[in-house]
Amino acid sequence: MSVALREFFLLRPDVVFLNHGSFGACPRPVFEAYQRWQRELEGQPVEFLGRRFPGLMAEARRALAEYVGADPDDLVYVSNATMGINIAARSLPLAPGDEVLSTDQEYGAAERTWRFLCERRGARFIQAEIPVPAASHEHVTDTLWAQVSPRTRVLFISHVTSPSALILPVVELVRRARAAGIISVIDGAHAVGQIPLNLDTLGADARAGLLALGAGPALSPDGPAWYAQMVSVPLPLSDGEGAQRRLREDFAIEVPIVAWRQMQLLRVSVQGYNTKSDIEALFAATARILEARAQGSPTAPRRVSGPRAESSCHGVLRCDCPRARRHGQRRRRASGRPRAARDRVRPPSPRA
Repeated sequence: MSVALREFFLLRPDVVFLNHGSFGACPRPVFEAYQRWQRELEGQPVEFLGRRFPGLMAEARRALAEYVGADPDDLVYVSNATMGINIAARSLPLAPGDEVLSTDQEYGAAERTWRFLCERRGARFIQAEIPVPAASHEHVTDTLWAQVSPRTRVLFISHVTSPSALILPVVELVRRARAAGIISVIDGAHAVGQIPLNLDTLGADARAGLLALGAGPALSPDGPAWYAQMVSVPLPLSDGEGAQRRLREDFAIEVPIVAWRQMQLLRVSVQGYNTKSDIEALFAATARILEARAQGSPTAPRRVSGPRAESSCHGVLRCDCPRARRHGQRRRRASGRPRAARDRVRPPSPRA
């Protein structure tokens, strides 16, 4: 991670952005190329869409196929990974009594797609509970495969899970599925760019992807076989939504805290624009919030002390530098009342 790389992104300099897994920032050269293509389209829409479009898309598929290890004719561009999952799922001839096997770590929109289809067609959607902390890929594979039955028609799993950020053993699972005559559908939204891919070697029938302290026990062994640029850490909190709001409003850190299995998971996803100081700012802010919660305080201390606060205010707006003080004054003037009063009268948002 390099400070120089941050110059290639349009991110605000006063925010520590650690949520690339939800909505990633686009590099300047890519954004500029995207705008050039838009202008070219607007200059002669009929020429672009009516005559040039098929050739341009074929060229784009060839470039992507080389990157992900696939035949260009096997690739289709869609708006997002959820749309790709829907296309694959709705094309399958599920019948009453058929089973779709998945895990309890799938992305919400994808899970709801399968539930909806199974309910309409009389099939069953089965979610295997993946053991956490995970002991080994073999254990994960065997746990999931124990749920396979003679009625299993589809295996739907994530390559990198959304809540826990674990890399699942998809190669072995797809191999077993193919040997058993089971269709495999992979949600690869978090995999492209994080881990090496060769879709031909993977062999899945369908795959959708995106071009995107005081903690509890780790969710997996510490190693690159389990996670890449995204990792989830359990926090000893009951109100993850409130803690996430404090990180955003008091420390200008954009990072999600995901509720999963009665746990609150701090899910950190990084990109080339992040630096070591971003992670240090997150550690310091999280420690302050956990300390305040342990002492019964509803909010985190609004000032961060130590070397980080003395040397830089990037992302930590409660330091003693002039820029942070000006930022706080602007927010208080905009609200019309002191910050402390706003914190007292605004209760945490109810959990959905």
